Amino acid sequence: MTAQPALIFGIEKSLGGKAWRWRGGNMDLSGGPGGLETDLLDQLLLSRGVAREDLARHRNPALRDFLPDPSVFQDMDTAAERLAQTVLSGEAVTIYGDYDVDGATSTALLVRLLRELGGAPRYYIPDRLLEGYGPSAEALVRIAGEGSSLIVTVDCGAMAHEALAAARDAGADVIVVDHHKCSHIIPICTALVNPNRLDEDETAAANGNLAAVGVAFLLAVALLRNLRQKGRFESAPEPNLLALLDLVALGTVADVASLHGLNRAFVAQGLKVMARRENIGMAALIDASRLNRAPTCSDLGFALGPRINAGGRVGESTLGVRLLTSDNPDEARDIAEQLSLLNEERRGIEAAVQEAAEAQIAGQHNRAVMVIAGCGWHPGVIGIVAGRIKEKTGKPSIIIALDADGDGNGKGSGRSITGVDLGAAIIAAKEAGLLLAGGGHAMAAGLTIASGKHQALAEWLDEKLGADVTAAATSQALRLDLALAPGGLTPELVARLEGAGPFGNGWPGPKICVGPVRLVKADIVGSDHLRLIVRGDDGASFKAIAFRAANSDMGQTLLHGAHGRKLWLAGRPKIDDWSSRASAELHLEDAAWAD
Repeated sequence: MTAQPALIFGIEKSLGGKAWRWRGGNMDLSGGPGGLETDLLDQLLLSRGVAREDLARHRNPALRDFLPDPSVFQDMDTAAERLAQTVLSGEAVTIYGDYDVDGATSTALLVRLLRELGGAPRYYIPDRLLEGYGPSAEALVRIAGEGSSLIVTVDCGAMAHEALAAARDAGADVIVVDHHKCSHIIPICTALVNPNRLDEDETAAANGNLAAVGVAFLLAVALLRNLRQKGRFESAPEPNLLALLDLVALGTVADVASLHGLNRAFVAQGLKVMARRENIGMAALIDASRLNRAPTCSDLGFALGPRINAGGRVGESTLGVRLLTSDNPDEARDIAEQLSLLNEERRGIEAAVQEAAEAQIAGQHNRAVMVIAGCGWHPGVIGIVAGRIKEKTGKPSIIIALDADGDGNGKGSGRSITGVDLGAAIIAAKEAGLLLAGGGHAMAAGLTIASGKHQALAEWLDEKLGADVTAAATSQALRLDLALAPGGLTPELVARLEGAGPFGNGWPGPKICVGPVRLVKADIVGSDHLRLIVRGDDGASFKAIAFRAANSDMGQTLLHGAHGRKLWLAGRPKIDDWSSRASAELHLEDAAWAD
């Protein structure tokens, strides 16, 4: 059994109920003014799993250092050849995408590329409420009947056996570009490009953390190589694929793909493309998000992504693709503003569903997986609420929206915790006859369930995943990278730490503990945010803010029972965007007594 890293300052149970342990080496600078170690960046990389001999490649993740040969993936060359035939012949093609950000960016990437190659591709995004997830036989047959002899599904299709068979019978070839879990049986199609195919070799399977937009980019690389070999660019300019990396970055982050290796390179380089604002739709999206600077990785997940998602969740499913493929600034501005309004509407709907879901939590405290169902809940927000419940309970969570009368089928969306493969469990539940449909990946899944079956699903998941959830909970601790005296929390430190980014799922942002400190002020800002002003023994003071934490046990302790006592504070160091003078603050995640 692997030994646990040492406790930090002996903190075995913080105010948030967690042990504090080092992520990597012991970076304790709390005894002095907080001077910076020269190898701080290397230490951050090493603690995130980078081999020492591979540090140089990861300090500045460039695409050329991480991009695999697309031909290592099953069916990639077949898919590229079939698409190349379409480009050269002018054949009609439709891109069929999912309604979330990954689907929208995957669709937009292929549409923009095929337009640059002289084509006029169509696209189809299903309605979340009326059609549900994945390609339907009815839609594929209709698309074929409208003249598209080639259909490319993106971010869906890996498990759509019946729908793809119907498309074949209707005379259409189908290329599936996906990243979701696959079964042993490959659906009938021209090509299935998916690093999570069970018959992939080790090299291809190592890229199983790609979002669908990342797989679509690799298909684009293979397509241009195929066309280059055919002499297509001897008299015509070759498209610049790097200009599409802003789409890859947005889809990758919004789909919560693990930012290891190639994904980290995609996002690092995609942010640079995004900052140049060459994509008119993306620029309009940034403006609608009220960002007055170049977007960061966090902005993709919390500002840009939710707006694209809002179209598929509570509005018109095609809005995201229309925006990201628009070359008309006025049209792009109008769509971006419409998405912002829909996002506000989505927030209100989400809050109501979350409140109703949280009311059921107490009755499920013994469950390994939270399975919560409600009549009339909007299916467009259940994935977000599942994520909130997961964060609140520390357990995988599935939220199911039942028909208003409770008699029809339910649509469910789930979010998991590290170490528990929810997607595989949902596929197994479908194969066991508990679900009408279902699929996903390790951290997220979707399902369709018959009325009255959700309790049986909950019991089955308890038995299937109970041991995994227990093991994951046992290993949970707050992993910290650095301990500092208060005077060491400076803008310079924040800049140094951010040099190991971009950060996201699987590549966590640096977390530090600062102290000892005493409270100068503690109050509530906004609806449920805790704000602290603290001062250390070294005389330095700083601001800390804990989002949505005022009513938590930790929040109440800090508000009412911590004055006069010494504390350690832990969280993400950030630059205070609201201050007229650059200063560092702490986005608080936990606290512990220091006396």
